[in-house]
Amino acid sequence: MIEVTRETKETQIAVKLNLYGKGEAKINTGVGFFDHMLEAFTKHAHIDLEVNCTGDTHIDDHHTVEDVGIVIGQALRQAIYPVKSIERFGNATVVMDEASITCDIDLSNRGFLVFELPIGGKVGAFDVELVEEFFRALVFNLPMTCHLIYNRGKNKHHIIEGAFKALAVALRRAVVVNENAGIPSTKGVL
Repeated sequence: MIEVTRETKETQIAVKLNLYGKGEAKINTGVGFFDHMLEAFTKHAHIDLEVNCTGDTHIDDHHTVEDVGIVIGQALRQAIYPVKSIERFGNATVVMDEASITCDIDLSNRGFLVFELPIGGKVGAFDVELVEEFFRALVFNLPMTCHLIYNRGKNKHHIIEGAFKALAVALRRAVVVNENAGIPSTKGVL
C-alpha cells in the first residue's frame, strides 16, 4: 500500500493506493461529482484507492481537484516506477450511452497530455474545466503520456465519466504483469 500526503494553505490530502487491488474506493474530497469520478476510476482500474481531502472549496473546487490529481499521480509513480515486467502501453475506448471516449497511455516516465474533450460549463455545481486540470496534474506527476480523445457524445456527465473510465481501463491494461517484458524499452530504462 502506497501512502502519500500533501499539505498546503489550500488543501490537506492523504492518499492510500494499492495498484493491484480489487477496485475498492473510499473517496472524500468534498466535491461530490469528483468523488463519483474517482470511484468510477478506482473500480475500472481495479486499484484500491483512499482519498481524504480538506480543501478551500468555499473559494471554488479548483485547488482540491488539481491537488488530488497531483497526489494520486505521485502515489501511482511510486507504485509503477521503475517500470519492469509490465506491458507499459494501454488503451481503451469506453462508451456511456451516446458518448464514446478513447484513452491511450504510455508509462513512459515522460509527462505529456493530449486532451481533446469538447466540454464546458457545469455538471451540477462542478466546473467541467477542472477535468482537464485533474488529468494534467495526474499525468505530469505520474508521469506518463496520455491522449484523451472525444469520439462522440452530448451529455457532459457521460463524456467526463467516459474519460475517467477510459483512463482506468487503459491503466489497468498497461500495468498487466508480463515477466517476459523485462524493461519494456529499447533504451533499457524508463
